[in-house]
Amino acid sequence: MHPLAPDLTKLTIEELNSKHSDLLRRITYAYRIGQPDMVQQLQMLMLDYQNELAERGRKALEEMEKTSKNFKHIIDIQ
Repeated sequence: MHPLAPDLTKLTIEELNSKHSDLLRRITYAYRIGQPDMVQQLQMLMLDYQNELAERGRKALEEMEKTSKNFKHIIDIQ
């Protein structure tokens, strides 16, 4: 968890994806100019965004499982 990360729970999915893309561009730039410390800080921040996106995806899947009666029978992996 990056100490300067904002409260990501207040952002929309679109805002999270946009900021994640922006961080990827910044990391690429930091690699090009040879700033490993900056890369490390940006990667820590990007990990926070990735974790928030994954958590929201997990919650959406759980909600879908609760609301859909036949959801468990749609995907049958054996």
